[in-house]
Amino acid sequence: MEGEGELLDLSHLSEAEQSSILEVLLRDSELRSRDDGRLRALQQKEADPVRLRSLSGAWFNEERSKRHRDTKNGVDIVQASIRRRKPRTDLPLSGVFNGQTEDAPPTNNKDPTCQINDKKDEDDKRSYRSQNRLTPTPRTRSPNTQDSEDTHSVSSGVTDADPTPLRPGSSVSSLQSNYTLSGSMMSLFSSGEFGAVEVKGRVLFSLDYDTQREELQIRVCRCEDLAAARKNHSDPYVKAYLLPDKSSHSKKKTSVKKKTLSPVFDQTLKYKISVSEVRGRTLNLSVWHAAPLGRNLFLGEVELELAHWDWKHTCSDWYQLQPRVQCSPESISSRGNILLSIKFIPAGSEGGGLPLTGELHIWLREAQGLLSTKGGVVDSFIKSYVLPDTSRSSGQKTRVVKRSVSPTYNHTMVYDGFQPADLREACAELTVWHREGLKTHLLGGVRLSRGTGLSYGVAVGWMDSTEEEASIWNSMILNPNHWMDTTLPIRTNLADRPE
Repeated sequence: MEGEGELLDLSHLSEAEQSSILEVLLRDSELRSRDDGRLRALQQKEADPVRLRSLSGAWFNEERSKRHRDTKNGVDIVQASIRRRKPRTDLPLSGVFNGQTEDAPPTNNKDPTCQINDKKDEDDKRSYRSQNRLTPTPRTRSPNTQDSEDTHSVSSGVTDADPTPLRPGSSVSSLQSNYTLSGSMMSLFSSGEFGAVEVKGRVLFSLDYDTQREELQIRVCRCEDLAAARKNHSDPYVKAYLLPDKSSHSKKKTSVKKKTLSPVFDQTLKYKISVSEVRGRTLNLSVWHAAPLGRNLFLGEVELELAHWDWKHTCSDWYQLQPRVQCSPESISSRGNILLSIKFIPAGSEGGGLPLTGELHIWLREAQGLLSTKGGVVDSFIKSYVLPDTSRSSGQKTRVVKRSVSPTYNHTMVYDGFQPADLREACAELTVWHREGLKTHLLGGVRLSRGTGLSYGVAVGWMDSTEEEASIWNSMILNPNHWMDTTLPIRTNLADRPE
């Protein structure tokens, strides 16, 4: 190539699209190599030069060269254009939630996930009827002045002691993620050459969170005893994702170290991300061999659930690299966590005969680590019903929080018309949905009830609360007028119920 002017501008293509083009070029190179072998075999068998010219296709190449005498080889131009990619700038993940792009400067617009006050929706003031036993009316609001003191019950500091911190220095398998997979969470979204090289060796790195900068810092020190992807050597580099976000904004990489099985990186990968976001993420750190053309080779990985990380520990530790075990989306038992609070206010308990009837309050605070079917950020909302009423009039939902895997809803559902005895027969169903264009996809949900399998003496499938879900519901019944806080997995195994 003689200059940059001959290169193509491919900056509008995503990395996935450019990788697809490279795969086609690699296939083209393989076909050319096979054709060269065919020509050599023809030259040995065919003595007639005229017939050889026809069978080999030389006549076509000659005619093409006459018509396109001044044109460079298109394959070479595309390959060089992709290799000479536009340098990428580090974009804070908060910019993703604001719809910011790499070419656009950051704005001072408030993050939509941080909005506190939802508008009161008159359409949600509908009557609730269920088998002539419950007649509560659903209402929806956001906690404001009277509930503001409760907002502090959600932990907001990463240095708080965790009851089950992840011990640094241990060998962490890809099987140990908070999504309870029978394989690596990364395998749900990734492509590349896996299993072509034996996984061995280990990686030395450390984690730290800068609370002033709101920055996660991953110090990648070095690797040791890696597998050889080529003749007794590899060209390794380390790649990081904060799952479940598999977008290009979540990807960070070190430089490539040539011809070594024990590379020294000493590089820090930085993410601009809030404390609440960090707690809902899983760090995937993988090691790859950089192939000059074609698909890079997987050398091993480590996955750490950051919700259980001991943030007081900032020293570097060795982690054994693990193979990537493929799993299917059907194997996922949970698609994240939901943080909520519930409270029951009996009739007349606030003085002056108020409230007139018993009220059930469901405060949906936030979700953490939402895992969509395709990976990446999610446009999500939560829908609620208080069963056994499955009518449309009893349903409520939050606003849609766009482009976030850890959205803040801060939205309260209120159902009145309850008697204390009704709580033993009812079930609060909360389902999380992903909006994609005009379609919505169910991610999972929780069901808060006593979990007895019975409602008013009738066997029902939706009384299938887990032990955790039943525990928080029973605590609410036993402690009226008090908020009960909990964090529950968004499970995918909700029993089907009639609409």
